[in-house]
Amino acid sequence: MIEPSPSEKGYRMPAEWEPHEATWLSWPQPDCNSFPGSYDRVIPTFVKMAETLAESEIVRINVSGAEQEKTVRKLLRSCPPERVEYFHIPTDEPWCRDHGPIFVKRDKSPQLAVLNFGFNAWGFKLSPFDEDNAVPPAVAKALGLPIFHFEHCILEGGSIDTNGQGTLLTTESCLLNANRNPTLDRSAIEKKLRDKLGVKKILWLGDCIEGDDTDGHVDDITRFIGPSTVITAV
Repeated sequence: MIEPSPSEKGYRMPAEWEPHEATWLSWPQPDCNSFPGSYDRVIPTFVKMAETLAESEIVRINVSGAEQEKTVRKLLRSCPPERVEYFHIPTDEPWCRDHGPIFVKRDKSPQLAVLNFGFNAWGFKLSPFDEDNAVPPAVAKALGLPIFHFEHCILEGGSIDTNGQGTLLTTESCLLNANRNPTLDRSAIEKKLRDKLGVKKILWLGDCIEGDDTDGHVDDITRFIGPSTVITAV
């Protein structure tokens, strides 16, 4: 028997501006590949980001374990303690938007679920990425949420954007890249996006900005800021 898809169960990917409980961060590791020789310079930016988020909502932070939690707690001592939660979910790199879970929602209970897509470090550009790939199931377990597994399909959160009402933005340069899903053509990818994310209309943009290591994440160039409004970089 074939399990119904998330969309068949009434789930959809909400727009980013819809009410939400928390924002997730993955705290950088000193030996990560993202900031070679610059780890100490980027940490103040992460601190400021967490402090700003904690002014109005919960911040959930993935750390490698108790020792890193202790370190980050000291850095975020100005944050309201009730608005910062720590999860011992190790990661390779700090890009939680890409390796973290995609949350979907529906009107009936359970209202929230997690989608677990595969992650291959933007087309095998960095290594290792096993811990990043394991983040969505760990988050679902920590929150006690149901999970849909699609590990065979590579999809990063930054490669898609939705208005929450059935329309999705993405780019050909990323989702049609052979380093993601070489056996899937455009129509097959569109079907997966509709089945998994509950969208009906998919708007394809073309190339990425020059030098983009993600091969063209749409969040670099164009975003929904309302149900029928986008902003774009030119």
